[in-house]
Amino acid sequence: MILIADSGSTKTDWRLISNSVEISQHITKGLNPYHLSENQISDEVFVLTKKIDATKISALFFYGAGCSTETKKQHVKNALQKNFVNAHIEVEHDLLAAARATCLNQKGMAAILGTGANSCLFNGKEIIENIPSLGYLLGDEGSGAYMGRMLLVQYLQHELPNNLMEAFKKNYPFSLEQLLDSVYKQSMPSRYLASFAPFLLQHKNHSHIRLLVEDAFQLFFTRYICKYTNYHTFPLHFVGSIAFYHHETLQYVAEKNNVHIGKIIEKPIAGLVLYHTGI
Repeated sequence: MILIADSGSTKTDWRLISNSVEISQHITKGLNPYHLSENQISDEVFVLTKKIDATKISALFFYGAGCSTETKKQHVKNALQKNFVNAHIEVEHDLLAAARATCLNQKGMAAILGTGANSCLFNGKEIIENIPSLGYLLGDEGSGAYMGRMLLVQYLQHELPNNLMEAFKKNYPFSLEQLLDSVYKQSMPSRYLASFAPFLLQHKNHSHIRLLVEDAFQLFFTRYICKYTNYHTFPLHFVGSIAFYHHETLQYVAEKNNVHIGKIIEKPIAGLVLYHTGI
């Protein structure tokens, strides 16, 4: 049997496969190596082994946020190996998960637009170009964290129309002190900023919100997508909630940039099952 995992910072989706047939689904906490020690990851995975027979797993394909360097990959692999002693284990970055889940074995561009943002050019086997998104402080244009930050700035500087100002204040009755503490002192500020993204979806038909989202997507195309070699000749696939729920605006911006949109999916796990089973 093989086990496939797609891990973000908050949760991990697992799929257990036998003879190319999915036999069970499981969810555990997120296993980001920047947030958890090797022992903490091992302890979280141990919870999963109470639900499946770990000794029968022959291969484990783990894709995770934070698994972008060899050091962090090994960090996760060591933790997994403690629980799956008979398995061949591969640990890869979540960007490769997006590419494999959407492109499968075809050439194309793949992008993540969720809490954060990332993108790449994929040749059907591996990522051959990647323009770094630089995280929520220096980049991540088009992401939930970026849009949340723009929305907050416009609210605090009284740049939103009156009806949106009132709606935002009603939905999020925080003080300026609480906001600044969450952004500058608490852990995972990018997740906090992205927590305002549902407001954008709730008011996506408002002209002001539509323009905010459109501008964010245009920056994503300008700073990343349009810099890839022959970008206009490849389909562009997306993974992530921001892309999924704002697909109409995303399609509009893509057409303006002469880019053909392929798949837009919220989560990559189903595509990863297809990729690894060859269905």
